[in-house]
Amino acid sequence: MQRETLLRVVRILALYLFWPAVALVVCGELAKDQSTLQIEALAWDKALHFIAYFGLSGLVCLALREGRRVLVAAVSLILFAGALEIVQGWVGRDMDIFDELANALGVLCGAAAGFAVIWLLSAKNLAATRKG
Repeated sequence: MQRETLLRVVRILALYLFWPAVALVVCGELAKDQSTLQIEALAWDKALHFIAYFGLSGLVCLALREGRRVLVAAVSLILFAGALEIVQGWVGRDMDIFDELANALGVLCGAAAGFAVIWLLSAKNLAATRKG
């Protein structure tokens, strides 16, 4: 498979997976939470926030593949996550600044990982076929 075709397939997959992923994150953020307040539960909660926004940001990066548009999308995801934290207060859940920090860190790391994947798929050394 040629690298342009591979990049196109990855971009299309990311586009189709992004909106269902957003719906899943919104449902997870706004669902009533029955967990206990143990340290392990809190640590796992922050990991879930990080993973969710890492995935969303990585998908956006793979779909857009342009620095400026990805930057705007990353800032938008961070603001969206903040808005969801505020809405959580209206649906009976607790707002938490540390959740938002985990979200923002996930967005930044996800964008970096997305750019790394694009770079790897675009590298001529890795995508070129050998002759001889």
